[in-house]
Amino acid sequence: MIECAATEVSLAIQGLMEKIFNSKHGKRIEQICFAGVYPRYPRYFGCKLIVLTEGHYYTTRLSILQGIRIMTLKAKWIEILFSIATGTRRVRTFFTPMGAIFFGLFVFVFVIMALYVDVLLGITDIFPGQVTIIVSLPFFSFALFLIGWSVHNFLKVKGTPVPFNPPPRLVTSGPYAFVRNPMLTGVFALLFGFGIFFESVSLLFIFTPLFILFNVWELKAIEEPELVKRLGQAYIEYRNMTPMFFPKFRKK
Repeated sequence: MIECAATEVSLAIQGLMEKIFNSKHGKRIEQICFAGVYPRYPRYFGCKLIVLTEGHYYTTRLSILQGIRIMTLKAKWIEILFSIATGTRRVRTFFTPMGAIFFGLFVFVFVIMALYVDVLLGITDIFPGQVTIIVSLPFFSFALFLIGWSVHNFLKVKGTPVPFNPPPRLVTSGPYAFVRNPMLTGVFALLFGFGIFFESVSLLFIFTPLFILFNVWELKAIEEPELVKRLGQAYIEYRNMTPMFFPKFRKK
């Protein structure tokens, strides 16, 4: 009886930690081996796991209490995004402008904060004459071209780049044949262009890199797990073959 109960508890803990690993890493588990617990303190109580995912083995320790918090918040956001993205056309249409406006305001706030920091630090007029216009113009041109090309490829299949209203199928044409998030690559170029145009050291070397890091985290934590949930194996294979932002140029 005791052995049976212990086995059930062990399996329950293993199942819970598998869910936490899925939520934390956004990867589909092919095989999981429960390698024991480490009950040092109640708040650190968790499991040691050996995980096979995407052809690689991982050995990891996960705290149950901390993992539940991560899993709950992330799982809720993923579920909300999934439910809207797979909802009715009316629901998706309602949330699309809200998502676009929020993202636009988010970018705007980064630019304003960077300019404010420059004023506080007294770092202005770093380029002479008309250099800012000449140097920033290629960045603006590239950014607008890439953003427009990305939007065009989504609209062709009756979708939008807003995660609330995505295309009904995986898009791998146009710029999406080279990177998974070409529109964000264009936004990064746009921010660098603004940094040069406004002569903002903070935007060039602090806020734009922070913006990139935040988007990497958000994509890995929220959007990509939702894409795996909605598109399945097709997206996993596409993710494994295609870089996130910057294309790889392979030597022949």
